Amino acid sequence: MDVISREQYIRRLDSMRNNGSVKVLTGLRRCGKTTVLFTLFKQHLLNLGITEDHIIEIALDSLDYENLREKHALYDYIKKSISGISHSGKEEIYIFIDEIQYVDGFWEVVNSLMRFQNVDIYVTGSNSKMLSKDILTEFRGRSTEIKIMPLMFSEFLPVYIRNHSEQYNNNYLPRSAVSDAWKEYYTYGGMPEVLTYEENEKVNYLQNLFEKLYIKDIVERNKIKNPEVLRQLLEVLSSSTGSLTNPSNISKTFKSSLGRVEDDEKETASYNTVSSYIGYCLDAFLIERAEQFNIKGRKYIEAKSKYYFSDVGLRNAILNLRQQEENHIMENIIYNELIYRGYKVDVGVVTVRENIDGKRKDIPLEVDFVANKGSQRYYVQSAFAIPDESKMRQESKSLLKLNDAFKKIIVIKDDIKVKRDESGIVTIGLYEFLLNESSLDL
Repeated sequence: MDVISREQYIRRLDSMRNNGSVKVLTGLRRCGKTTVLFTLFKQHLLNLGITEDHIIEIALDSLDYENLREKHALYDYIKKSISGISHSGKEEIYIFIDEIQYVDGFWEVVNSLMRFQNVDIYVTGSNSKMLSKDILTEFRGRSTEIKIMPLMFSEFLPVYIRNHSEQYNNNYLPRSAVSDAWKEYYTYGGMPEVLTYEENEKVNYLQNLFEKLYIKDIVERNKIKNPEVLRQLLEVLSSSTGSLTNPSNISKTFKSSLGRVEDDEKETASYNTVSSYIGYCLDAFLIERAEQFNIKGRKYIEAKSKYYFSDVGLRNAILNLRQQEENHIMENIIYNELIYRGYKVDVGVVTVRENIDGKRKDIPLEVDFVANKGSQRYYVQSAFAIPDESKMRQESKSLLKLNDAFKKIIVIKDDIKVKRDESGIVTIGLYEFLLNESSLDL
């Protein structure tokens, strides 16, 4: 497979060059961190005129560097490499370290290297031992985390069309190609390697990835004694994508399904266990949590959250392609797109008072996504279809109760022209939203 261009990450890495912090690429394993750094960003540096001898590359998962999986050995090797580079002392030296979690005490190596003048450090780490909370703690505030995600639809589409170029000719409309690519994407997701497999091999690849990589990593890192509870938890989260839930509800579901068993077996699905296991999956970047936010009250609601999968293909593979509700998968993909664009994303709640059976009651209305970045905010609803005015009123109801000037958007599956109604609500088609990086401002 040809190398996939991931320009958004290259632009971001380039903007951080020589800024005095260590750049840490994190994310779901096999989502492309190594390719972004060692292939794409390296080529970018070469194009800028950086000579190859000023780039020190160490892939710690390779047997070629097995002897460097000890902090003193790694530090001494890099120190010697730096001293062996012929330079005036002003040129920057770039250090790439892949899979740095192989080294116990890796932060000591990085902090020591940051004492050198004109050294720019980039590391990647997998979820087994290298997590964002470790970075923030151990690098003492001198780090920048760049979260790499599986392919977004805008990245997936050109590769899909290239791989199926023989199908798309003058008799086959390009929009049909987009529709075909969407079906493939919402079924098998955006893990880069999935594009190299034939149709009948894709699910097996994803299921093997889930079982032999992610489950194995989480179990080993956290010393989990009952992996089956972890698998069942992920099945529950897969089945409830886009639904509000919490560890207490999930624990009750587990205990109910366990039926008449001994109390100590039920304990394996206790609130504390479920809560811990969800945390492990979040740390592993396998899932993401969107918290409830009271928009008018400007505070978080701790009762329930929504959980989305970093890759919908993995979510579908966990369920063996059961429960392929396109509307829920579409919501997950929109959430991932907003995260990819750099937004902090919450589930919005706005409470209104209505007359019900002659009594005034507080009714919570949901806004699917409240996307924040700096002073920017967007309210986004995911609506698979709006066949009539009744459905439009339903989808718009929560948005109309927001008394602020932030933009309000409804994304629908239909391929439509962008339109704005008299209330200022923008309706946009899914493909336009995903493929146009400026779609939030249309």
